[in-house]
Amino acid sequence: MGEINLVYFDLETQRSANDVGGWAHKDRMGMSVGVTYSTREKRYRIYAEEDAEELINEILAADLVIGYNHIHFDYEVLQGYSIWEIGGQARSLDLMVDLEARLGHRPKLEAVASACLGAGKTADGIDAIKWWRQGEIMKIAEYCCFDVKVTRQVHEYGVEHGFVKYTDRNGREQEVQVDWGIAADAGRQAAGCLGAGVTFLPSSP
Repeated sequence: MGEINLVYFDLETQRSANDVGGWAHKDRMGMSVGVTYSTREKRYRIYAEEDAEELINEILAADLVIGYNHIHFDYEVLQGYSIWEIGGQARSLDLMVDLEARLGHRPKLEAVASACLGAGKTADGIDAIKWWRQGEIMKIAEYCCFDVKVTRQVHEYGVEHGFVKYTDRNGREQEVQVDWGIAADAGRQAAGCLGAGVTFLPSSP
């Protein structure tokens, strides 16, 4: 039996919920950039919109796809590129969904990452949409890749310690027990995000 392949995943969109008539139409938001990190291949992949089918194939082939709000957001955005029900077929661990079940509310990735790692997100989805409109694809790729790296490190922190920390709405640091121990140590050998170990997939002809 081969090494378990954990795939960490995030994407950014071309349009906001307001642009497409509300959150019920995520499949119309369009992917600008998608990023994965595979623990088996020990590298990041950056996908353009025209490579969405290849991204979906990687997700469906993974032993486990790990993200932060990817089940109810990213998968639904990708659904615009597939006839298959991605969320129903992919094996997933959504860290936000798990934390919501434990806490009764949804902590932002920034609140968890800053408490656990001492560093949070570098931008947000609105910035990524602005960059898309300005044609600054590399900025989107850097931001999305960093988010995948942060998600991976938060997951690994939970695996190692059996809990994660987060900053609550009053600015106080809290802890919550988690049970994320799914062979996550394979991801620890990751190279820097935009350096060795990154593969840009060529655009489709």
